[in-house]
Amino acid sequence: MAVAPWLYGGLCFRFRDQNPEVAVEGPFLLPAAVAVRGGQMAMAAVAANPADTAATAVDHRKPRREKVPGLESQRRQIENGRRRPLRVGESWFLVGHHWYKQWEVYVQGGNQDSSTFPGCINNAELFEDQVNWRLKKGLVEGEDYVLLPAAAWHYLVNWYGLEHGQPPIERKVVELPSTHKVEVYSVELLLVRHSDMDTPHTAQFSQTDSVDLVLHTAREQFLVSPQEETRLWIKNAEGSFERLCNTRVTVLDAALKTGQVVVMETRNKDGTWPSAQPHDTRSTLEEEEDFQGQPGICGLTNLGNTCFMNSALQCLSNVPQLTEYFLKNRYLEELNFCNPLGMKGEIAQAYADLVKQAWSGHHRSIVPQVFKTKVGHFASQFLGYQQHDSQELLSFLLDGLHEDLNRIKKKEYVELCDAAGRPDQEVAQEAWQNHKRRNDSVIVDTFHGLFKSTLVCPDCGNVSVTFDPFCYLSVPLPVSHKRVMEVFFVSMDPRRKPEQHRLVVPKKGKISDLCVALAKHTGISPERMMVADVFSHRFYKIYQLEESLSSILDRDDIFIYEVSGRAAIGENSREDVVLPIYLRERTPARDYNSSYYGLMLFGHPLLVSVPRDRLSWDALYHILLYRLSRYVTRPSSDDEDDGDEKDLEDKDRLPKPGRVTEGSSQDPGLEQAGPSSRVVSRSRAPVDNSPGPSHWPQRARRKHLFTLHTVNSNGTSDRSTFNEDTHGVSFSSQPYIAIDWEPEMKKRYYDEVEAEGYVKHDCVGYVLKKAPVQLQECIELFTTVETLEKENPWYCPTCKQHQLATKKLDLWMLPETLIIHLKRFSYTKFSREKLDTLVEFPIRDLDFSEFVIKPQNDSARELYKYDLIAVSNHYGGLRDGHYTTFACNKDSGQWHYFDDSSVSPVTENQIESKAAYVLFYQRQDVARRLQTQASSSKPPASSACGAPPKSEFVDVN
Repeated sequence: MAVAPWLYGGLCFRFRDQNPEVAVEGPFLLPAAVAVRGGQMAMAAVAANPADTAATAVDHRKPRREKVPGLESQRRQIENGRRRPLRVGESWFLVGHHWYKQWEVYVQGGNQDSSTFPGCINNAELFEDQVNWRLKKGLVEGEDYVLLPAAAWHYLVNWYGLEHGQPPIERKVVELPSTHKVEVYSVELLLVRHSDMDTPHTAQFSQTDSVDLVLHTAREQFLVSPQEETRLWIKNAEGSFERLCNTRVTVLDAALKTGQVVVMETRNKDGTWPSAQPHDTRSTLEEEEDFQGQPGICGLTNLGNTCFMNSALQCLSNVPQLTEYFLKNRYLEELNFCNPLGMKGEIAQAYADLVKQAWSGHHRSIVPQVFKTKVGHFASQFLGYQQHDSQELLSFLLDGLHEDLNRIKKKEYVELCDAAGRPDQEVAQEAWQNHKRRNDSVIVDTFHGLFKSTLVCPDCGNVSVTFDPFCYLSVPLPVSHKRVMEVFFVSMDPRRKPEQHRLVVPKKGKISDLCVALAKHTGISPERMMVADVFSHRFYKIYQLEESLSSILDRDDIFIYEVSGRAAIGENSREDVVLPIYLRERTPARDYNSSYYGLMLFGHPLLVSVPRDRLSWDALYHILLYRLSRYVTRPSSDDEDDGDEKDLEDKDRLPKPGRVTEGSSQDPGLEQAGPSSRVVSRSRAPVDNSPGPSHWPQRARRKHLFTLHTVNSNGTSDRSTFNEDTHGVSFSSQPYIAIDWEPEMKKRYYDEVEAEGYVKHDCVGYVLKKAPVQLQECIELFTTVETLEKENPWYCPTCKQHQLATKKLDLWMLPETLIIHLKRFSYTKFSREKLDTLVEFPIRDLDFSEFVIKPQNDSARELYKYDLIAVSNHYGGLRDGHYTTFACNKDSGQWHYFDDSSVSPVTENQIESKAAYVLFYQRQDVARRLQTQASSSKPPASSACGAPPKSEFVDVN
């Protein structure tokens, strides 16, 4: 007769008629104690507490030192376990529905000797095969399997054992939107290498597993060494590939599905990624990998006006601690993908790729196209290929790297507090701690310092003290209050050629100051001068004496005309009137009708004083003939005799009273008067609305070299400027007079070479010498008390209104690497200029101890001494220019000159120049620390940036 079987640690025993038939499951282990009752053998368990089994991952067949409980107790323990709620990350186990129902019948019967004993747990019906033990597809809970928590599963394994060879089916609880669920089916991914896409390896992952585990599994599968850097791509359904940037997210969050191909890519020795290189450059890559140069001595290709970006990148790349941070992959652990102020880690990764390539030693130069694209994507001002400021890009890059690498994942709200009479050290420490609570990155560690800002209300005297972090110092240059202007002086004496003068005037002066300065050179009274901007053979603007000099740009052509002391434009009380005079030539227009003529401006215009009582066409003709006598030849008596008959025939073509400019028969081409080939259009019309004389009688003359017409300020006829009456011509506004030449007459009597001639005054050789400025002077100027501008007032909490307070900035704490931006570019409402002042800055031992107001420790003087490590240079002017870089290599200690893709060694005496724009200084204690760290792994470099070998120097100045 059959008796109840008993289980011991995977051994199934069944006794029949006292003759045991032993079914051995796994290795046979004798129990510590065996109790035999009535022909039955009770097996003792090893574990003292079954609950401990749920808490530890142990072999499911390990014997337990525990007495098997009664059937009713078994039922209660298992049922209670199944009712517990699901918790994310917990393990649950699948048990075949058939075996579990058999077990329920057995325990509910209450008879241990019953023939319904279920035997060992057998899940064979859940597997597709007995080799890979893969679950069948489409299994349904309650029909094919039941789920048990870990504790209940281990109870059943202890009591009944597990069929030999079968693995436990363990699954995790995952958190889905609005619910928790046991993940029965794991995600099967096909792992492949970028170099071998045709050989996939299948691996199973839970949806709660991190992508980092996927990467780790792929590295193990493909035997990647720990020194090699890898990254993952996923292949989408349409065949495209997408980067798995954030490896900290789960498989569920990354939306990885069963059957999806995951590609592992390994970085090349030269710092590039295989996927980033087009197929046609593979041979070039092999040549680059064979090249071995000094790491860091690598140029950057100019993509089109990207020298500003290259300069900033070379400077930043030669900051030792920042470069080591990226080369040693410490950035990978600190990438912040969820920072709303960041760039989802993309800027940091793009910069890391650039650094790894530049410092691989396998490139002479690299193409920063990917980095340029990333920058343009996140900062639209850098889109395209326009020239920009290297300091502006540097500011964006430092901020972007900081936010992408910010260790603070969730920024807390921090209220800024005023000093309110507290000690500076207490307020400063509080401000820095508050800053670190929201901002903690390698950029903060390397570049951030602390200002002390003091504001004083001019009314109530309230003092506000705050401490603010900074990333770089933008220091002003001492600005000269003088300005050098070049002008041309035109004398009333027709025998004198125009004179070029170089005048020193107040930068914020007026037009009258310009005249006073010229009077010192010419002896002509300023009251007898008129200033005009000449452009394209016409007056662009005639200035009044009270106008500001800031409206005149350095590129403007300024002419100063001598006029009679009684003359002025627009003053009827004066006895003389000043007439603007243009020169025009009648030329055949490009038309099928050969009789069609146009008029073109040429030469320099004039301002001519005419007595009011001599305002006749005939008198004006002779006055102008006298003013032009230096380069206009008067016709001889023979010329007049030859021309009498012709003059009589053309009498109607000469000016007549009341017919000055009107009539297409007399001047068919007047309306077609246009600029000469030297004209470049301007956006606004010449400025001059002064009224002029009202009546100009005229009479025809024989043998005139030229004719006179009234025109508008552009040099073309304007019928709206005059009215006809019986007395002559009445002008409604200031007239401009045009001298019109026939081509033949101009050729015979007008000397163009003499007309364009001028002389240089001795003052032209004068150069306003700019004394060099010490960097310390700029820093002193930075810490000087200033008054806030009207556009940026301060709200006084005591006065309850905005005030133009006085402000003073002081340095409280300096960073490891100090960036000093020299403010060479000056922008005002009317002018823009670049200051080319030579700033002398030390290569070594820049001492900031006199500028830092924080109480100092005399034993730590090196905390205030800095050595230069990089310089961003700007050559040229405002609208055009070129950026380059001087940088000291952190490994060799040698200085190099980076000019886009070209790199050359230089000496230290070539570094200082008028082009220096952004300076990078490293604190000396940091340099010693880095040197100590480097010496532990390789021979030490020079402690200071020394000179390279004396061969192959390049003169960059």
